[in-house]
Amino acid sequence: RRQRALLWGVLLAAWEAAWGQLRYSVPEEMPKGSFVGDVAKDLGLQLPALRDRGVRIVSEGRTQYFALHGKTGHLVTAERIDREQLCESVQQCVLRCELIVEGEMKFYEIEVEITDINDNAPSFKEIELEERISETAAPGSRYPLAEAHDPDSGRNSLQSYELSGDEHFSLAVQAGPGGDQRPELVLAKALDREEAAFHELVLRASDGGDPARTGTARIHVVVVDANDNAPVFSESEYKVRVAEDVPVGSTLVTVTATDADEGLNGHVKYLFKKITERASKIFHLDSETGAVILLRSLDFEEGNSYELEVQARDGSGLSDTAKVAITVTDINDNMPEISVRSALNEVSEDAPSGTVVALLHVQDRDSGANGEVRCSLEGDVPFRLQSSQGSYYSVPELVLERALDREKQSSFELLLTAVDGGDPARSGTVQVRVNVTDLNDNSPVFSKSVYEARLAENLPERSLVLRVRATDVDAGSNGRVSYSFGNVPDYVSSLFAVDSESGEVRTAGPLDFGDRNKYIFGLEARDGGGLTGHCEVQIDITDENDNAPEI
Repeated sequence: RRQRALLWGVLLAAWEAAWGQLRYSVPEEMPKGSFVGDVAKDLGLQLPALRDRGVRIVSEGRTQYFALHGKTGHLVTAERIDREQLCESVQQCVLRCELIVEGEMKFYEIEVEITDINDNAPSFKEIELEERISETAAPGSRYPLAEAHDPDSGRNSLQSYELSGDEHFSLAVQAGPGGDQRPELVLAKALDREEAAFHELVLRASDGGDPARTGTARIHVVVVDANDNAPVFSESEYKVRVAEDVPVGSTLVTVTATDADEGLNGHVKYLFKKITERASKIFHLDSETGAVILLRSLDFEEGNSYELEVQARDGSGLSDTAKVAITVTDINDNMPEISVRSALNEVSEDAPSGTVVALLHVQDRDSGANGEVRCSLEGDVPFRLQSSQGSYYSVPELVLERALDREKQSSFELLLTAVDGGDPARSGTVQVRVNVTDLNDNSPVFSKSVYEARLAENLPERSLVLRVRATDVDAGSNGRVSYSFGNVPDYVSSLFAVDSESGEVRTAGPLDFGDRNKYIFGLEARDGGGLTGHCEVQIDITDENDNAPEI
């Protein structure tokens, strides 16, 4: 059966993948590392691409229940998952996570349904019960019994009750407003205290698992003298609204029942008839006063409402029941959480407007206005925030708004702030660093357009004539300049040489004033990206007395 459930989850995921969302199902209590779904196959991702693109899994909550197996591309469990702990009162238990593709700045939503297994037996809060019934009670009289609790769901949850032990009693099961089963002890045969003062019964609760699990409680029936009146609550349902920051030890509500009898028959005690395990750790009922007292701090985000059932019992066992509905109201006790799910390390200065630079995650566990979050980007920067709507929450994106110029600013330290709608408001921040990479968009520029020099003829070879200098504001190889002749005659390149690194122009051969007294030629500066700049060099040759007169 578990294999069929896994196969259905895989087939469903293949259909959903085309819509940018994957859905799988996995039974609870599977060992860590158990297979959930073939993410790589369902998304059409090649295994080498999973490693090269930086693919990772991020869960919606604080606990990471799933991981991505890097070698197989399978989604596997990262923790043993207890469905009843995660989804105590939810029929369909769904965990959500995201698959982030770093290299492509994409994300895919994944939903995993945690299916129930029959890992819990029905259990009674008290395994020893006592019922006090008057010997004058008429056959057919009914007495509510404590209900069993089974945290499993569906067929694995509580399905039936049965009673054994005595011909004087039978069992009836009533359906509650929520569809729950409420066992009642039915007096089938008149009691005679003188014949039998006590009766011992066994109440068994069974679930629908295969095999079924059971839980039992022993019922000790005490036959007592006649009791004319049963306790009566002042209200059938007590409703109260409390803020989640109400102090521990506070009395939230007091239930009151009266009994017209006197003495022991009129003395009323209070107890919880129906309460969940979680609620039993939060609320205490004073058996004498009927006060419902807070045992530990409330948290709206963990539970915003509780429904309890209380019973008032007199000394002879007659009782009445009432409901207590406690609604917890939210206060702004959680600050917004803003984090970076994925970000580009570098952005080229020629990146177009609208380029996604980072995927953010914003969450506030409060509700209503307290949980409504607005994000902002501080300072006059060429970036903006936009929202990409997912299926279950908004995914803010940091995008480029206008052109970058690395030569003006090579990096940005961006401060992003998330503010909720509480009063007073709470906020959270995160910093994102964006480095701008260089584009070869600047040519070399000479410090002069024309360089001039005067040289005496007959200077030695490699004598320094002048030095030219060009600069390029680009970075790296794009800003590294080399020098060379432009388009010059051969006689120029035979008499002069230019150093490609330093820009020094030196003599390469003998200069003779009698041959030529002025040289004009061009030099070129070229950067690593192929852009060039040009200047002109003018050299005047002065005459030396190196010739004797001829007669």
